[in-house]
Amino acid sequence: MPHHDSPSPSPSSPCDPDWWRQAVIYQIYPRSFADSDGDGLGDIPGVTSRLPYLADLGVDAVWLSPFYPSQLADGGYDVADYRDVDPRLGTLDDFDEMVATARRLGLRIMVDIVPNHSSDQHVWFQEAVRAAPGSAARERYVFRDGRGDDGELPPTDWPSSFGGPAWTRVADGQWYLHLYAPQQPDFNWDNPEVREDFHDTLRFWSDRGVAGFRVDVAHGLAKDLRAPLRDLGDQQSYQPDALPVDGSHPLWDRDAVHEIYRGWRQVFDSYDPPRFAVAEAWVGTSRRMAYASADGLGQAFNFDFLGARLDADEMRATIDTALADARDAGATSTWVLSNHDVVRHVSRYALPGDHRKRDIEAWLLTDGREPAPDLAAGERKARAAALLMLALPGSAYVYQGEELGLPEVADLDRADLQDPMWVRSGGRVKGRDGCRVPLPWTTEGTSFGFGSGGSWLPQPSGWGRYAAEAQSGDAESFLELYREALRLRRTLVADEALAWAGPQEPAPQGLLHFERTGGWQTVSNLSDEPVRLPRGEVLLTSAPLTGDTLPPWTTVWLRTGAASFSRSGR
Repeated sequence: MPHHDSPSPSPSSPCDPDWWRQAVIYQIYPRSFADSDGDGLGDIPGVTSRLPYLADLGVDAVWLSPFYPSQLADGGYDVADYRDVDPRLGTLDDFDEMVATARRLGLRIMVDIVPNHSSDQHVWFQEAVRAAPGSAARERYVFRDGRGDDGELPPTDWPSSFGGPAWTRVADGQWYLHLYAPQQPDFNWDNPEVREDFHDTLRFWSDRGVAGFRVDVAHGLAKDLRAPLRDLGDQQSYQPDALPVDGSHPLWDRDAVHEIYRGWRQVFDSYDPPRFAVAEAWVGTSRRMAYASADGLGQAFNFDFLGARLDADEMRATIDTALADARDAGATSTWVLSNHDVVRHVSRYALPGDHRKRDIEAWLLTDGREPAPDLAAGERKARAAALLMLALPGSAYVYQGEELGLPEVADLDRADLQDPMWVRSGGRVKGRDGCRVPLPWTTEGTSFGFGSGGSWLPQPSGWGRYAAEAQSGDAESFLELYREALRLRRTLVADEALAWAGPQEPAPQGLLHFERTGGWQTVSNLSDEPVRLPRGEVLLTSAPLTGDTLPPWTTVWLRTGAASFSRSGR
């Protein structure tokens, strides 16, 4: 039974160093959350105005995707200044007010940190472009001479994650590395100046009251930059599970990255309570928890859970592996169903088949028409998955709007797309705009309450039916399901233990059943057939029950004794 010896109280006290271990953390994509000034772009004052909603929802912390000055070549992940707020989104005073308001409401603030690359508008990169080859300014990034008679060919065959080569040539003939868009030059993390500057950035935000950091592309900082640079050859297609398990890939998940994070941990531990971080590390399962070590970041995203089919056997295997790995690392696992980079799970679950990444991308290119989604089925499965996730030990990360049951906006017009994936892929990958469409707050009005001046990505005409205003007080709504689940979670969670229930007879196919300390249990029927419920007090259910029957695609929280399962007759 995976466990942690000391319980994690919830809600936690302001000085609790372990607050994050079983926290519910709400991700905000600031440009799409709430717009205070009517320019169509969400902003920091908009976030502050909606913090009471999040406190009422029952989350423990708020994680903000990048809000820094940016040219938006990659939705804000091209950072021009790591210690300021984009003037279109507010000021540092606005940020301080947001933190203060969050503190009064019992919420913590986390921020995104983007250490693999900066914007090409960053003062350092602008200096590097003006400087000569071999200069100290260029050593903060990765500049190299090209191949060919006149250096006209890129230094290596390294590809950009957004399509095309990962090298761009500057006027004097050298090339610089960017594993993402050309506007996102990669830092040289072998350079001590880069490391110390990021330590200063971590202190800057920690001193302003930030409780933690989400680390973007955490697996990409350390690179093998020894001359001569080596080509990737048949390793050009990046697949996390195909990376070498010995950390020898020249670009991704190198062992040397953990030396960088040991330096970060020293910064984190200089605060009381210590700051915490969660790694976005798209690496093989066996390599993930190194990022979550006690002398590293502390936690790492479990993308296996996000990518798993809503299948009992696959889910159980994923949960077992995640809990065991977290226990061995001294961390807690993380559970995620959606985020700013993936199709919303209501829509994924609405599609037939396995909804794997390639199939999802093909579906988006049809504007979400082929295959036709069964949205009612997707919503039912999403509700069941939400209660399953929120019952698991560890931290649950909720992406803005999932508590409203928002689907993917798959039919955005090509002219409205802003994700660089669309252009860089030559129209082969539609990109991530569909999960970033601004939230609906009211049933009517300009941009459904997002702001008074429209929204930077167009909202569907029927967006108002998902609005927080429409769902608040409706006991059958997504919003009230999340509110009640988070309220109960605070009263039920005692520690980090989980035990799979052991019925006297084999459990019906498609059933997940586990118990947590304190006598509460979770039963998920992830099948098309009903099953009979064990006896006990029903605390919460994702769909209406019929007598003692658990319907298909339904999760229930119970306070009950020993379990006994059987197929329910019809």
